[in-house]
Amino acid sequence: MKNFKTLLLIQALILFGLQTYAQQKLTKEEKNTAINHLKQSQSELLIAVKDLSEGQLNYKPSEDAWSIAETMEHIAISEKNIFGIVEMTLKTDPDPSKRSEVMMADEQLLAMITSRDQKVKTRPEFEPTNSFGSFQGSLDAFNMQRKSNIAFVKKTKEDLRNRYFDFPFGKVDAYQVVLFMSGHTQRHMKQIVEIIKSEEFPKA
Repeated sequence: MKNFKTLLLIQALILFGLQTYAQQKLTKEEKNTAINHLKQSQSELLIAVKDLSEGQLNYKPSEDAWSIAETMEHIAISEKNIFGIVEMTLKTDPDPSKRSEVMMADEQLLAMITSRDQKVKTRPEFEPTNSFGSFQGSLDAFNMQRKSNIAFVKKTKEDLRNRYFDFPFGKVDAYQVVLFMSGHTQRHMKQIVEIIKSEEFPKA
């Protein structure tokens, strides 16, 4: 009988330990890092597009290139869709056993997504189609979604480190999806700056 009780106690402790680990929350440092990056990339974008004229917003460096207005729409679409990936991961249970499958560190992920050295083909659902009606509509949609996403990071008690998503380049955790989303904004902010610096960009 004593051995049976001991066995039950051990099983209970193991189960409690697994549940505790599975409910691992983000650290204060992790939250601050993500929030600061989200705010910084938003600020950089808003500065880049400030006071641009209609002609400047709609200028295309080449026939097959996006304008600044189209790039802004893509950023707004992506902000919602990428955060949708985070929401999708929350429908799964945390699985610490897959941590070793995560392909890269946070810093490596940000360096990869923010780099403009390698071009990436945009999936159709992320393509600009004037879905917000105007540049201002795209900007407003982005700002609203970014505000909501920052609020989520501030308040969440979910385990984002032990939930995962498989990008074409490899597995990342849900926290890294948030960083990816912010880095994606920076990537296209750089694209906007490239357009502005092009030789034939309208003066006004």
